[in-house]
Amino acid sequence: MLFNSFEFLWFFLVVTAVYFALPQRYRWLHLLLASCWFYMAFVPIYIVILLFTIVVDYSAGILIDRSHGRTRQAWLLMSLAANIGVLAAFKYWNFLAVNVNGLATVIHWNYPLPLLQILLPIGLSFHTFQAMSYTIEVYRGRQPVERHFGIYALYVMFYPQLVAGPIERPQNLLHQFRTPHRFDTDRVFDGLSRMLWGMFKKVVVADRLAVIVNQVYNQPSQYGAGALLWATWFFAIQIYCDFSGYSDIALGAARVMGFTLMENFDRPYLSRSIGEFWRRWHISLSTWFKDYVYVPLGGNRVTTGRWCANLFVVFLVSGLWHGSAWTFVIWGALHGLYLVASVLTMPLRARVKSAVGVDERHPVLAGVQVFMTFNLVAFAWIFFRANTIGDAALVVRRLGAGAAHTIAHAGTAARTFALSIQPFTGRQLALAVGVIVLLVVADLAQGRRSFGAAMAARPVWARWGAYYAMLLLIVSIGLFGAQSFIYFQF
Repeated sequence: MLFNSFEFLWFFLVVTAVYFALPQRYRWLHLLLASCWFYMAFVPIYIVILLFTIVVDYSAGILIDRSHGRTRQAWLLMSLAANIGVLAAFKYWNFLAVNVNGLATVIHWNYPLPLLQILLPIGLSFHTFQAMSYTIEVYRGRQPVERHFGIYALYVMFYPQLVAGPIERPQNLLHQFRTPHRFDTDRVFDGLSRMLWGMFKKVVVADRLAVIVNQVYNQPSQYGAGALLWATWFFAIQIYCDFSGYSDIALGAARVMGFTLMENFDRPYLSRSIGEFWRRWHISLSTWFKDYVYVPLGGNRVTTGRWCANLFVVFLVSGLWHGSAWTFVIWGALHGLYLVASVLTMPLRARVKSAVGVDERHPVLAGVQVFMTFNLVAFAWIFFRANTIGDAALVVRRLGAGAAHTIAHAGTAARTFALSIQPFTGRQLALAVGVIVLLVVADLAQGRRSFGAAMAARPVWARWGAYYAMLLLIVSIGLFGAQSFIYFQF
């Protein structure tokens, strides 16, 4: 059941209406059953896998709470092993088997590993990490153990963020299921407007750009450097609007019922460095890796070499989390290398800025840094989007050749390289550029405030004008149900 479908619209309206009609003591059960229904709408049998991890982690939490010393640690490790084991079996076994079998062929080993003919349960990485955060926080003594099985199951399965996050922490979400939420017109309207904004980003911006991106990236050998550059830039915007649009709909749907989920994006493409980008992009995952992987490894309170190693390992694992393919591993490794390079060049950059007398607040410097950061991120997205490493290498080669040709033949070559849009029709390009401009204007107008706060600060005529404009664009040029959310595959 996709958020960008009419089926979900009816589901959301019915579930919300029943939620407010029920007494408080029955609401958790209603939301749990609705979440089960929502999840089973994809592949019904996979609810069994989700139930297995819920039972394991619920039991582990209680056993950790009752135990002391190494026994507590043993129960935690059992819980983590079960979660990672499920993730490994469904998401990584075939990746491992293919690579081991490839090596076996080279060394003439005649005992290949079997491939499993199974589908990846939707959103497995998300709810696995959310479940793991619960047992880790209980072990660390930062979260009281949850003894109500239904409430804990709802924490893992809460339908707005079940499939693609945000990856919540128990401290933020668990207690909210016991808090009475009355129907509040202002809050409901705030949530609905947030859902509208998310829907606009998904069906108007992301899915429109996907038409062009898919056309180019599914046959990259058919296109020149200019088209590949445009498609790469468009994919950077597409994946942002696709994923942040999902998060907006999730946060808005939860907000309507009175629940507050953590913000997952903060205008990441206005970042002035890769480090800042990761403080603004997929915040729930970035903080998860920081708290549970990076800090336990020593973080930055170690030698410079160890610090660089910690950064690289975290992003290598992050790449593998995103997908069981070498393209994702390379994507993560690139971001790790970006950050390692930033650490190693930090003293040199500081000396240069001091010698030149650069003002960090100068708008020209800020613009250059934002432009460079965006293009570094977009370059890494090539490996994220490409179907194979071969396709990614082809895109990189052609972009490199195009850039070299442009530099060597400035003027006419630069204009040809920048405007090489042969795969796009005039209407496609006009729609793509138009919706991106609308997105940029809206993001700049929003600033660092939440969408609801930004809209509330506008005059009534401007606020309602924006709502009607978004609704009109969604109805007139939105592509409903045409494109699943990108992060559903993770």
